[in-house]
Amino acid sequence: MTTGESVIRRMYMYGLDRAKVVGSENVFDYSLGNPSVAPPSAYTDALVDLVQNENPLLVHGYSPNVGMPQAREAIVKDLNKRYHMGYTLKNIFMSVSAAGALAHAFRAVVTPGEGQNIITFAPFFPEYIHYVGGSGAELKVVPADFSSFQINFEAFESMIDEKTVAVLINSPNNPSGIVYSTQTIERLANILRAKSAELGHVIYLISDEPYREIVFEGTDAPFVAKFYDNTIVCYSYSKSMSVPGARTGYCLINTEAEGYEDFVAVCVQISRCIGHNCPPTLMQLAVARDAGATSDLAVYETNMNILYDELTSLGFEMVKPGGTFYMLPKALEADATAFCEKAKQFDLILVPGDSFGAPGYFRIAYCVPTEKVRRSLMAFRKLAALYKH
Repeated sequence: MTTGESVIRRMYMYGLDRAKVVGSENVFDYSLGNPSVAPPSAYTDALVDLVQNENPLLVHGYSPNVGMPQAREAIVKDLNKRYHMGYTLKNIFMSVSAAGALAHAFRAVVTPGEGQNIITFAPFFPEYIHYVGGSGAELKVVPADFSSFQINFEAFESMIDEKTVAVLINSPNNPSGIVYSTQTIERLANILRAKSAELGHVIYLISDEPYREIVFEGTDAPFVAKFYDNTIVCYSYSKSMSVPGARTGYCLINTEAEGYEDFVAVCVQISRCIGHNCPPTLMQLAVARDAGATSDLAVYETNMNILYDELTSLGFEMVKPGGTFYMLPKALEADATAFCEKAKQFDLILVPGDSFGAPGYFRIAYCVPTEKVRRSLMAFRKLAALYKH
């Protein structure tokens, strides 16, 4: 498929070109979710030690298809400690970041040629359309509840049918920054149990969690897998450790899930078919040294508060984020694309929300230095002034 250009990448490339003209310090690029803080020292130190002191044939060699045992053991130990789960190596498959985890999870639950569907909730990461389509299923998108960005349950229940094999959630959420509450997850789990029984087949819950550790003070952020047996967790260290280029993640299934015994073996066979196998050994071994380490993530909450306070004072409407480094304000005109084009005259690079299932809204990826966030406020003021009559 060569159609469907990513608007995120298009805006990002515009920002790069503009920076060549006016200097990168003068471009307020809020387009791309690229972490702006350094990886934890434990991760960097591990890389140095592994390269200097371990067997180079190990650290630069192929990983087993299921992943390095050291990484898998460290990860399940960390998760069991933090969330009181009972994971073992039988539950986990290492992946090439969260995208690779999703690619395996979708293919594990979908039977190609059966006209099956996977349901997700707007606002949503637009690449899901391609990820799900590649598995042979159709992505069905539940319209957003713009008042809260929690799940629109009434619309959701009406969209489940006999061809629904999974529900995909992303919390903390890209692009809204909203975190699904315990109440939301409990209600979702109850619906999935009831619908699975009614339809006579399991509906899996696939939880995409690359922002799990970026949660702000006072936010209710449940560990989704605790609430529904048939849960598959897809994770990446890209955001928690600020290492998106390391392409390290995992796919994890609950022991109580239907098909649990075969899941990892199925993922191995899927990897053989799609060539999405053998995640980088060195990066897995670095994670294994301290699987629970994170970057200093507090800067994202600082940035969020600065922008939220300023933008709401300027008349922008938004639901206050509970995590991630994204927010989704309502544009000051109905056409968010036109709004984002106007923002360019002040060297503000914003992403219209149409492709996220949020027309009339725009995404801000505030993973930029705090001093630059502060300097961008004048640009937002000038943009807002265009709409005052």
